[in-house]
Amino acid sequence: MPAENPHDDHEHGSPEHDHRHNDHEHPTGFVAALRDLARPHSHDAAVSIDSALESDARGVRALKLSLVALGATAAIQLVVVIATGSVALLSDTLHNFADAFTSVPIWMAFIVGRRVASRRFSYGYGRAEDLAGLVVLVFIAGSAAFAAYEAIDRLLHPAQVRFLWAVAAAGVVGFVGNELVARYRMKVGRQIGSAALVADGMHARADGFTSLGVVAGAVGVAAGFPAADPIAGLVIAAMIVLVLGDAARSVLMRMMDAVEPAILDETEVALAGTEGVEGLGAVRIRWIGHRLHAEAEVVVDQSLSVAAAHDIAERARHRLLHEVPHLASAIIHADPCGHDGRDPHADLAHHAGGLATRPAYPATGRETSPSAARASR
Repeated sequence: MPAENPHDDHEHGSPEHDHRHNDHEHPTGFVAALRDLARPHSHDAAVSIDSALESDARGVRALKLSLVALGATAAIQLVVVIATGSVALLSDTLHNFADAFTSVPIWMAFIVGRRVASRRFSYGYGRAEDLAGLVVLVFIAGSAAFAAYEAIDRLLHPAQVRFLWAVAAAGVVGFVGNELVARYRMKVGRQIGSAALVADGMHARADGFTSLGVVAGAVGVAAGFPAADPIAGLVIAAMIVLVLGDAARSVLMRMMDAVEPAILDETEVALAGTEGVEGLGAVRIRWIGHRLHAEAEVVVDQSLSVAAAHDIAERARHRLLHEVPHLASAIIHADPCGHDGRDPHADLAHHAGGLATRPAYPATGRETSPSAARASR
C-alpha cells in the first residue's frame, strides 16, 4: 500500500485550495462595467471541478437554452420587421437567427467529444470543440461584415421606416435577449473550460450591440436625422470586430496549446508539495476541448525501488487531480535524483528536438515554486 499523503486530506473550500481569484482584484465602477460589456474579464482556469460527463451535460444544456431564447427573440423581431419594413431591424433579426444556430456546431462538438478514445484518436475527440470555435469565429466575422455592408447601403440608399417606437422596442428586446444568452453562455463556458462556448457567448453579445444600434438609429430618425441609423450601424460593426478579436484570441490560443501561466504554477506547486518529490523537471499542460491534460517529470530518491517511486508518482497524480481544475489526466514520470553525479537523461540529450525544458528545481514546498518566487520579488 502506498504511504498516506498528508496533503490528500484537504478541504476543497479551504483558503489554501480556493486560490483562483485571490491573486488579483477586479476593477469596479461604471467605466469597468462598460469595458466588461464589450470585453469581458476572463479566467481560463474555471471555478469548479466537474467530471467530464457533468461538464458536457452543462454545456449542452446551455446551448439548448440559448437556442430557444434567441429563437424566440428573433421570432418576435421578425413580426415587427413585417409590420414596419425596417431594413436595420431585418438585419438584426437575421443576426439573431444566425446566432441561435451557432449553437448547433458546438452542440455537435460536445456530442462528438463524448466518444471513447480510439487507436486513431488516442487523446479522444475533444478537439472537435476547438474546431467548432472556429465556426463561431466565422459567424462573428460574418456579422461584422454584414452590419458594415447594411450600414453603408443605408447611407447610399436612405429608406423610410414606419412605427419607429415598435422598431426601438424590438431593438431593446433583441439586446436583452442577446445579453442574457451571452452572459449565460460565457459563465457556463468558463466554468467548464470551454473556449468555444465562451466565443459563442461573445457572438451573442456582438449581436446585442447590433440591436442597440437599431434603437439608436430609430431615435435618431425620430429626431429628424435619417443618417443616424447607418452611422450607428458602422459603430456597431467596429464593436463587433473588437469582440471578434477577443474571441479569436481565446480560440486560437487554445488550439496552440496555450494555458494561463497560473495553471502551470498551481500544477507545479501541487507536484512540489507532494511527499517524496525532491524536484521537478519539465511540466507541460494543455487543453483538449474543455479538459486539461498534464505531463510532468518529478525527481525522486534514486535509491528507491521501482514500486516506491511509482507510489510517489501516483500520489503526485492524485494530488493534481484534486487541486487543478478541469484536469482529466496526468502522466507522471519519475526521474532518479542523480546524487551520484550522473545525468539520467544524458544518453537522450541529442533527441531533445527543441522541446522546452528547464532544470529541475528543489521541491521543498510552496516557497520554491515559480509563483512563490515571483511573489517574493
